Amino acid sequence: MPRTAEVLVVMAKYPTPGTVKTRLAERVGAEAACALYRAFLADIAARFAVGPWPLVWAVTPPDADLSAIVGAAGRQIAQQGADLGERIRGCFAQLFADGATRVVMIGADAPHLDDGVIAAAFAALEGSDAVFVPARDGGYCLIGLGAAHDLFTGVPMSTPAVFDRTWARAEALGLRWRALPPSFDVDELEDVAELKRLIAGGAVALPRTAGVLRAWPG
Repeated sequence: MPRTAEVLVVMAKYPTPGTVKTRLAERVGAEAACALYRAFLADIAARFAVGPWPLVWAVTPPDADLSAIVGAAGRQIAQQGADLGERIRGCFAQLFADGATRVVMIGADAPHLDDGVIAAAFAALEGSDAVFVPARDGGYCLIGLGAAHDLFTGVPMSTPAVFDRTWARAEALGLRWRALPPSFDVDELEDVAELKRLIAGGAVALPRTAGVLRAWPG
């Protein structure tokens, strides 16, 4: 299979204070939380601008343009749908309609997922229909599909039951799925502390994120 048939897509919001990282904003303020999210986008763009997988940004609001933040790293498509599940489903459907044969999706709030995890997710799709990196909050920070399977209808997003309900739907549809070792989304101050440890230990290079975090107290 040609490598170009594998696509890495990042679900991203345009960084406007008060609309991104709202749980963090309650602790550090909307401007600081937004600056951190903007750094996530820039670091993800730098990491994957040149790499083995074509990069796609799935952006909301649908008319937003991330170019000023991510430059020419990857192409942008609009998220479309009334809720998150519908928007995720629509992104997969569009990318498979465009010719992808394996799609791995990550959230912009997991900038620390390393190349090895993403490569493992693509490899898992050789023998599975779906692959996940579960998140400790009950969701997942990576999902990969080998076709435009609808794992999202009827699954309540942003709840502790997301991962369990999604894999249960996969089984109900007769799909083969795999879970890779769990990770986390950066939603709370505890997640920020863990992200700092990963950066300090050299587990991942996120220079813009590190610069923002150096200005944070603690």
